[in-house]
Order: sequence, then C-alpha cells, then structure tokens
Amino acid sequence: MNRKELEPENSPSAAFGERLRRLRDERGWTQDELGEHMGYSGTHISAVETGRRSPTARFSQSADKAFGTGDAFDRQGRAVRNTALLEGFPEYVPHELRAAEIRLFELGIVPGLLQTQEYAAAITAGAVRRGAITEQQAEERLELLARRQASLERTPPPMVFVVMDESCLMRPVGGPGIMARQLDRLTEFAELPSTVLQVAPYSLGERRSFDLPINLLTLADRSHIAYAESAQRGHLVRETTFVVSALTAYHQLQAEALSQTASVAMIEQLRKGTP
Repeated sequence: MNRKELEPENSPSAAFGERLRRLRDERGWTQDELGEHMGYSGTHISAVETGRRSPTARFSQSADKAFGTGDAFDRQGRAVRNTALLEGFPEYVPHELRAAEIRLFELGIVPGLLQTQEYAAAITAGAVRRGAITEQQAEERLELLARRQASLERTPPPMVFVVMDESCLMRPVGGPGIMARQLDRLTEFAELPSTVLQVAPYSLGERRSFDLPINLLTLADRSHIAYAESAQRGHLVRETTFVVSALTAYHQLQAEALSQTASVAMIEQLRKGTP
C-alpha cells in the first residue's frame, strides 16, 4: 500500500499527523483500529494524519487517552488550531515546493512569492497590530514564505505565471520606500526567463475571471492542484472538474490582462512616483 510521506517540519498540523501515525504504527494498529479506540472512523484518522483535517480539541484529547500521552496531543492540537496558516495551506505548500508550473492570481497585495522581506514583514506586522495573529505566528508565516521563495531557485526552476489585480499595485504597504523596493522587485521578477508577470487592470470589470485569489499547480506528472482562499479558510482541490475549469478561467484571464510589456510599463510608471 502506498502511504503519503509525512513531513513534520512543514507545519504544526503535519507534525501532529506524523506523531499520530508514528504512535499508531508502534502499537501495530490500523487506522480503523485507532478509530475504534478514539471514537472516530478510520477515514477521519487518515485525514488528520495527512493534514487534510485539523484536529479538534475533542480529537486531541481522545488521542491522549488512547495512547496514554497525558496532554501531549492536546497541547500540540492547540498549536495546530492557533497557527497563522489557513486550513489547507500546510498541505498545499509541499506540492508548491515541487511543482513544475505555478500559476497565481492575487488581489489587494503582491503575491507572497514575489514579496520583498520588508513588504512581507509590513503585512505581518499589520496583522499582529490588528490582533489577527501573534508575533510568534508572524515569525512562522515569514519563515515559511522564505522557504517558498527559496524553492524557486531550484534547478530546473519552475515556470511561474502571475496575474495581479491592479489593486495589488495601488495599495500602499509599509511606506514609500518599501513600496519602491517592492515595485523594483516586480520588474526584476518579470525579467527572469522562467516567469511571466501580468497586471489585470481595473478596466477589465466583469471580464475578470476570479473574485478571490487562487493558486494553480502543475506537478511533474502533469497532474493539477488548485488552492483557493476565502477570508476564513483555504481549500486544496486535486484533479477535478473544478481544477480544469479554474485552469480554463486562468487562461482566459491571461488573454484579457495586460501583456507583460504593458504590465512592466505600468509598474515602472508607478515607480517614478516613489522615492
């Protein structure tokens, strides 16, 4: 039987799942047998082990009771639930790190893979001030972003297609100096041989294909994965009708958006207005 390889360093949920599987294996239990001890189905156990479902407080406490681990799972479960990452994103990241092609659409802020350290730090600092995340969670978010950005430098590099809504350029973040360096970073990104950068102008109106950010991955075996976010959660979707239709919509958006040349010209024009 093929088992999904678990990478506990990727996120708190991955670490929780790896520990659950390891202790289960040590006792020689199947997922169904552990489920009987905990009052859950084997399918539910599988989903938590692989990060597809977050452990609730009840689930974590049941795991402690089944394994006799005191409150270890309960404490680890709280770390999972308090993470700065939306549900679904920890599972998405390992696929992104190995993807052959990455397609991004973003609204409001520059996509994370293209952010400078200063810009990213300003975004997370704002979230801390609002009370949306803690300082520790901000550090976790920035560390993961650095890993994701570093993965673009692998050999061979992935092809990265980015369409940004014009709002990403117009929203000031961190002050003029930070915005100036961020705009410079965008033009540098557009010059790379493995990238395409386009701006979806406001004038697209109702012709814009997406109303929410979306990430689309093409893996080495040419299969596809989509990751989309709402305000409260993320959704990872594998090869389905939704993914195919999302790819079609993305290609339509690329056709409607400004060309890379026109997009860079817009960015450079904005850059002239920053110090």
